[in-house]
Amino acid sequence: MAASLGQVISLVLVAALWGGTQPLLKRASAGLQQVHEQTWVRQLLQEMKTLFLNTEYLMPFLLNQSGSLLYYLTLASTDLTLAVPICNSLAIVFTLVVGKALGEDIGGKEAVAGMVLTITGITLCITSSVTKTQG
Repeated sequence: MAASLGQVISLVLVAALWGGTQPLLKRASAGLQQVHEQTWVRQLLQEMKTLFLNTEYLMPFLLNQSGSLLYYLTLASTDLTLAVPICNSLAIVFTLVVGKALGEDIGGKEAVAGMVLTITGITLCITSSVTKTQG
């Protein structure tokens, strides 16, 4: 089963939601190490309270979860052999791009080369799939 252009766009959006929110979640949860409680149950509850009362964490978390919902809905009509590589590979690319925009060290030229190769491979997969649909 080949994918339509709309399905491909949905999968790229999932990757953007998943990957783009990871550096934001990492940054917003940085203060979590300062939470210390006596029992693991109280520790868990305090950590959840700390995270979910923090809008800097909550907004990217909700966007990330909306990506998961979109992924689930898109899987109903999309071939897994296209959905999984697009979402997982491009999520890494989006994570690196957003991380770099936030000032993180992403690894230099090797990371950029990896992103270019990943995007090239995904483009080939998408082109092949969409061509089958139109042909």
